[in-house]
Amino acid sequence: MRRLTPTSNPDLLVGAVTGDDAAVWRLDNNRALVVTADFITPVVDDPRAWGQVAAANAVSDVYAMGGKPLLALNLVGWNSSELPTDLLSEVLLGAQDIAEQAGFAIAGGHTVDDPEPKFGLAVVGEADPENLLTNAGFKVGQKLLLSKPLGVGVITTAIKNDTASTEAIQAAMESMVALNEEASQIALKFEATGATDVTGFGLLGHLGRAVEESKVGAQINTEEVLFLPETQELAEAGFVPGGSRRNLEWLDGRLDKGNCSETGVLLLADAQTSGGLLFGIDDSKAQDALDELVSSGHSASIIGSVIDEEGKIVLR
Repeated sequence: MRRLTPTSNPDLLVGAVTGDDAAVWRLDNNRALVVTADFITPVVDDPRAWGQVAAANAVSDVYAMGGKPLLALNLVGWNSSELPTDLLSEVLLGAQDIAEQAGFAIAGGHTVDDPEPKFGLAVVGEADPENLLTNAGFKVGQKLLLSKPLGVGVITTAIKNDTASTEAIQAAMESMVALNEEASQIALKFEATGATDVTGFGLLGHLGRAVEESKVGAQINTEEVLFLPETQELAEAGFVPGGSRRNLEWLDGRLDKGNCSETGVLLLADAQTSGGLLFGIDDSKAQDALDELVSSGHSASIIGSVIDEEGKIVLR
């Protein structure tokens, strides 16, 4: 990306420079398009469930910007010589389940032959250009709210090794297919300014980019971070995604681990699929926002604060 010339246009409100979850293009003073694309390899064996997870993961980028999805196109890589098309139909039906739930339309897409199956969506949404949630919007003194527990990466790694229990698999599936729509609406209602969804770069990776772009720091109260069932035990048994360690390498020199254990730090960097929203909100409104998240069924928590230490993350 460093070799590319940045796009310069006054109507491109959010582009690639800040590493945000989606691009935003202003149509007029009241409307902006939110555009994103995301696809993943299978995280579970059931093809319909994979379609649901992949679609929820892709549309989350729109919610993370404070937007509402309107339209999507399927993105498919399929090994047609090894996999029957009936399985692909199930994947597409899974995505349709999410589209119907979220109220957006899937209007076709594109398929290529691929030795390793991949599926996702290109999504177009809309947002108010004056009320965007971005990586660069976090402010000193805000509280950090996380709308979903962590641990999906550890559990899906254990699933691939036939080690995860039924309880852990069910918890991970319920988390991954849960939309971030309501969390986004609550963030906007309580005037959050900065947000990101927690996906492949983990909590620490996504927060690390956000504090860099916002020119602030963050303190995480590790005891307040929630995890899915059995996550700690599975991580200690070695079921940690390779991406989690790479996330920590990227933060080298900017992360104060405090007294957090090696496993604890890895779990905070756990590479998620379809994770929750992380957003910054004024201290005076944080508890009310958390109460509304919890009452609406989210396993949410206030995990820390935005501090005046540019680019740093401190674990306590």
